[in-house]
Amino acid sequence: MAKNENSAALKIIPLGGLHEIGKNTCVFEYEDEIILLDAGLAFPTDGMHGVNIVLPDMNYVRENRHKIKGMIVTHGHEDHIGGIAFHLKQFEIPVIYGPRLAMSMLEGKLEEAGVRDRTELRSVMPRDMVRIGKNFLVEYIRNTHSIADSFTVAIHTPLGIVIHTGDFKFDHTPVDGERFDIQRLAEHGEKGVLCLLSDSTNSETPGFTPSERSVYPNLDRTFSQATGRLFITTFASSVHRINMILELAQKHNRIVSVVGRSMLNLIAHARNLGYIKCPDNLLQPLNTIRNLPDESVLILTTGSQGEPMSAMTRIANKEHPHIKIRQGDTVVFSANPIPGNTIAVVNTIDKLMMQGANVIYGRDKGIHVSGHGCQEDQKLMIALTRPKFFVPFHGEHRMLVKHSQTAQSMGVPPENMVILNNGDVIELTQQSIRVIGKVPSGLELVDTSGSGMVSAKVLQERQKMAEEGLVTVAAAISWEGKLLAKPEIHLRGVVTSIEKPLLQKWVQQRIEEILNLRWTEFTESFNDKLEVDWGGLQGLIERDLARSLRKELHCQPTVTLLMQIPEENTSVKVSTSTNLTTTVPTDGRRRRTRTAAQVAS
Repeated sequence: MAKNENSAALKIIPLGGLHEIGKNTCVFEYEDEIILLDAGLAFPTDGMHGVNIVLPDMNYVRENRHKIKGMIVTHGHEDHIGGIAFHLKQFEIPVIYGPRLAMSMLEGKLEEAGVRDRTELRSVMPRDMVRIGKNFLVEYIRNTHSIADSFTVAIHTPLGIVIHTGDFKFDHTPVDGERFDIQRLAEHGEKGVLCLLSDSTNSETPGFTPSERSVYPNLDRTFSQATGRLFITTFASSVHRINMILELAQKHNRIVSVVGRSMLNLIAHARNLGYIKCPDNLLQPLNTIRNLPDESVLILTTGSQGEPMSAMTRIANKEHPHIKIRQGDTVVFSANPIPGNTIAVVNTIDKLMMQGANVIYGRDKGIHVSGHGCQEDQKLMIALTRPKFFVPFHGEHRMLVKHSQTAQSMGVPPENMVILNNGDVIELTQQSIRVIGKVPSGLELVDTSGSGMVSAKVLQERQKMAEEGLVTVAAAISWEGKLLAKPEIHLRGVVTSIEKPLLQKWVQQRIEEILNLRWTEFTESFNDKLEVDWGGLQGLIERDLARSLRKELHCQPTVTLLMQIPEENTSVKVSTSTNLTTTVPTDGRRRRTRTAAQVAS
């Protein structure tokens, strides 16, 4: 695209992936057009009770949905495509361009979520160029990463070329033979790159990231030394690693059974596209390999990060219905823990060892290499593209800072780079780069049902219940404002030295005091009818019990009152449609009327 000196500025807005690992999502906006680059997810922390996945705040995109012209996908990792199905439930994306493997995986996700009709998926090949709207021309440049079919993108805009590296390393001996298109990067560098947005994940580590092929001899040695059943767990999306493991299984005459839905799905897609090649009889179900000698069995599983519901974690916890660890088994963790997962992984390893397994893990074993470039890879990227402006992307704050220092050592002036937070709005012109504002950049939490978002208030309530417990009080109250029976009290997760009968008696006294003193505030009589604000009364009693119980119990539990109100005669005019005994909700006001004669009866 030709440059226009009088053209508007390009806005670049990261919504996820900065100051964190995961949920990589970025907005490119020029005039009245928006394109999205990736839309990933992250996994919940320990305090996010009942949360299944974490997404970036997409309010800005929802508010500007009319500007969306399309999406660019760089590769098929969950932290880059895992949020797309959820977003499509809220807004349409006219077209999504991406690698064949990523599009194959994404199609299944969209079908399962019931949103396949809300976008068009188009696969791309190396050096393909696709026009999105009138202002964006996107070129796909083959790169090397830990998943097959991965790309860097060159986004041609009216201001110039912006290169987003995606996740990358320079692997000169890739397992699939698909080498990084260094020549094309250099051509763009020769012509002039306005801005480089570059992966910062390994910016603290000197040197080059080793080739994926370097893992092969160490895994081969492990296969040779294992005398019983062999278990290997790795990232489900590590197509190259899985391909090598299947090659070694053939070499060492082991039959493979794959355990874990995500790994089964990825292997199926990768085999269909030719990224994994193995004979059909190499892969067998669990019920078949049970009859084989131990030395002929390989079980390939998910769970390298200690995920609670993954196959390896369930095996370690003795919860898997079909697999039990026994003496002589060898378990290989062909992955390093990502930040935040170390404790979960260590606990899993301990449990496996306690059951008699020989567990092989750790960086010193040479059974895992990263898919992200280290400092020398990052220097090579800058040297090839020679950008005028530079933005470190994808990584925690210290990684972004270190990457910016590396860029300065390569000659990029400090004033020509910015370190961003999620939600920062970059204004990029041919002469300058600066942060001009901020858009919402929080979290959107999806609960384990996958059907709804968890609000901040709900999450706080869950955290409070998990930390302090729950007190539930059930009370039945008459039209005269009297307790109909002793209140029932239930404690969940609350530690107290007070015996339950005493606590129950104390609760009864508190409710009776409130009814005696405050009942008339919630009743009105007119035209020989009595109206009771049951909802307001319930709120008052619940608040009072909460304050008083916290003093008595010396802790801060969540207190919930379940208040039952009496049946009404259907002939009586009431302000609600219900005539049955009702438990009043805590967040609503419920008024009912009754004649004086009925009250007296």
